[in-house]
Amino acid sequence: MFARIMAVVLAVILLTTACLSGVWWLSLRNQQIDARLDYLSSEAEEIAYLAGNLNGDSLMDTQWDRDSVTRTHLNLKAEKVNREFGAYIVVMDQAGNIMTNSQSAFGEDPEFMESLSSEEITEGFDRILAGETIRIRSSSGSGPTFTVGVPFMQDGKVTGAVFIRTKAQRIESGMGEILGQIAMLAGAVLVLAGVMVFLFVRSRMKPLRQLETAAAAISEGDFSVRVEEKRGDPELRQVGAAFNTMTRKLQGVEESRREFVANVSHELRTPITSIRGFAEGMADGVIPEEERPKYLRLVADESKRLSGLIDDLLALSRLERDDAQLEKTIFDVNEMLRRAVIRRMNDLEAKQIDVSCEFEEDSLPVLADSDRIEQVVINLLDNAVKFTPEGGKITLESARKGNLAEITIRDNGNGVAPEDREKIFDRFFTADRAHTAGKGTGLGLSICRRILEMHGQGICLLDTEEGAAFRFTLEAVEEKAPAS
Repeated sequence: MFARIMAVVLAVILLTTACLSGVWWLSLRNQQIDARLDYLSSEAEEIAYLAGNLNGDSLMDTQWDRDSVTRTHLNLKAEKVNREFGAYIVVMDQAGNIMTNSQSAFGEDPEFMESLSSEEITEGFDRILAGETIRIRSSSGSGPTFTVGVPFMQDGKVTGAVFIRTKAQRIESGMGEILGQIAMLAGAVLVLAGVMVFLFVRSRMKPLRQLETAAAAISEGDFSVRVEEKRGDPELRQVGAAFNTMTRKLQGVEESRREFVANVSHELRTPITSIRGFAEGMADGVIPEEERPKYLRLVADESKRLSGLIDDLLALSRLERDDAQLEKTIFDVNEMLRRAVIRRMNDLEAKQIDVSCEFEEDSLPVLADSDRIEQVVINLLDNAVKFTPEGGKITLESARKGNLAEITIRDNGNGVAPEDREKIFDRFFTADRAHTAGKGTGLGLSICRRILEMHGQGICLLDTEEGAAFRFTLEAVEEKAPAS
């Protein structure tokens, strides 16, 4: 992935550098051409100035007078331009007389001389003698050429023209050197940019590589890996934080799974071991025949316990399925509480427990799944009976609080130790001092919480000075008036 990103970035940089290099070359090329043409025009203007200061009708006169210095200077200037640019230079007065004609370079390039069109020259002179300064690039003849023309004046009138023509390659020469320099500069920029991009991308890719490594570790079952959350762009930091949150949750799920498997294995092994031990003892004759009824009762009790554990596991599994649904109906929760007490009357009388029902209203209709809520009430009542001492008291309460019905089941048993309060609803949690201690499976309160979560409600352990009290809520509805 890193290599692909680098390849794409470098390709973009290369394309951008090539485009910029082309723009730079064209810009420098035009600047150099303009500079050389400006120089050639300035030379033409100097020649025109010198020619305009000459006197006499014809500069072809062989006599040297006071204008000889100016004339000499004019010829030297024309030769200089001819030498530098290989130019065809003509200085002509208004009457058509040639004042200066530099041709020293033409012998070296006769094709250039032959390519000169008299019509072009005539047209150029006409424009210059009309007072126009010209700068033309022409493609006629054997190759492109540049023409510069400047008029010169005496007493405010155009008295002649300076006409200079040279090959375009003399003006445009030296572009190869500029192109080489640009290529070297572009290469340096490309290398520097490549290094900077490499370092930048590598630093930005480090969190992604950490994520890749961590994901590979998770696929192998290691949920303890973490990635840095304080490096990279804000988006990468957010991804890192979300990834760490995910791994923490996965680690918690894995620990819960392992604990669940260990607890299930332990809870299943205990009754199975007892049943197998008693059965083998009776089969081998280790247990005397007169004591077998007692041990058969123990086998039956352990079988019942094993059956209850399996039933609770199946119930919790069904409740936690994604497709688990509720069949909500309207029923009187007070009546359900009364029926639960009647169903456990034998256990209550066996321990001489006093039961009190304190209902704020005779009838408290709720909207819920009656079978599921009855399971909650039975589990809580069984816990209360189990941990209430003989001669103790259990209180069942109900009250309407706005659109909710609050149901509370209290006992005056030993209560729940402070260190166990946060774990009381965990699966298989049992402790000697916990309200769920004893021979229970440790799944009853987990089942209660799950059922109420499916209803969008909750259950909690109240703070009490004596015993324990569990309270859960249901959706209360208004009782319908009887039809008249």
